[in-house]
Amino acid sequence: MSKDLLIIFTRNPELGKVKTRLSSTIGDEAALKIYNFLLEHTRNITQHIKVEKRIYYSDHIELDDLWYEPVFSKRVQEGNDLGDRMHNAFQEGFNDGFTNIILIGSDLYDLMQLDLENAFKTLRNEMVIGPAKDGGYYLIGLKQPCPKLFKNKKWGSSSVLNETLNDLHGKSVSLLPERNDIDYFDDIKHLDVFKKFL
Repeated sequence: MSKDLLIIFTRNPELGKVKTRLSSTIGDEAALKIYNFLLEHTRNITQHIKVEKRIYYSDHIELDDLWYEPVFSKRVQEGNDLGDRMHNAFQEGFNDGFTNIILIGSDLYDLMQLDLENAFKTLRNEMVIGPAKDGGYYLIGLKQPCPKLFKNKKWGSSSVLNETLNDLHGKSVSLLPERNDIDYFDDIKHLDVFKKFL
């Protein structure tokens, strides 16, 4: 068994329940189309990476969707908030014997397969974090459980990255290149690839 595990957090793609901050500008239908496009992008950049891959849905497992088995094994997020859900997914991976675990979301158009492969190479020596432009992070990689990283955070706020790095003070952490997760219209309005959805 590979000792490397990629966890992908995703929301079930349902009208009115995804990209709500984006939909306030462009409407629910366009936001859902963009989210499905981002899911396809995430699938495409992860499907060929030679690690184990787990999809964690927000609400329930989708059977016949783009996350095809056995390439992606399917689970449901568990916990009261995002921190709980991330911690539980990491803990499940460590309990199953993985020693290098990376978790990402599914709304990063500028994340590529090579970025993830490099993140796993880096993780074999030290923890990795991918800073997001909004003050959070788009990727976190751990070699052992670290519960405090997922407690007492205002998830979705601009303080998450700094608070996480404070929790890791004195530990060996590698920061990856900054990337932009897509939450608002300003995140996509300059990108031609999204104009067909608007």
